[in-house]
Amino acid sequence: MKKNFFYAGGLSLLLWGMAACSGQGKADKAAVVADSVVVKTDSVAADSTGYIVKVGESAPDFTITLTDGKQMKLSELRGKVVMLQFTASWCGVCRKEMPFIEKDIWLKHKNNPEFALIGIDRDEPLDKVIAFGKSVGVTYPLGLDPGADIFAKYALRESGITRNVLIDREGKIVKLTRLYNEEEFASLVDQIDEMLKK
Repeated sequence: MKKNFFYAGGLSLLLWGMAACSGQGKADKAAVVADSVVVKTDSVAADSTGYIVKVGESAPDFTITLTDGKQMKLSELRGKVVMLQFTASWCGVCRKEMPFIEKDIWLKHKNNPEFALIGIDRDEPLDKVIAFGKSVGVTYPLGLDPGADIFAKYALRESGITRNVLIDREGKIVKLTRLYNEEEFASLVDQIDEMLKK
């Protein structure tokens, strides 16, 4: 019985790790608890997907430098519907999702002054981020996240991507996604459409 439990648990973790774009590092102090949706590391509680923020909370503020050299502060976007996409060139799931973000969200709303979308590239240099954006064919703004410090305000630093965070006009988180799931993505698209009608 014990053997089967550890085998099943180990297999689940292995499959989860293979299916997700990992944080490309080892989770030194993270402990995963079987059959639980909470992961604790250094007294920070995360959900089963690694998020340390929750729907209904204020989105943690940050300043990001975009690939064009401009700086943007999240709190300065208050009054807009904001979508953050955490990504990186080495993440296959990100590469799959980004053309859909471009087509179904960005191209539809890029001229709406009440909407902002920022792709936040995890810990890669400027030239690589620019080349990545071109290779996946996206035109929405991409920004740099050296050391994954912005990412770490939203999720455990060593947890994986792709992730989308939808923020309302008051700066509150209204939706958190992880990986690419067609149904969940369609729900994200619908929610953005609805929020922008108000």
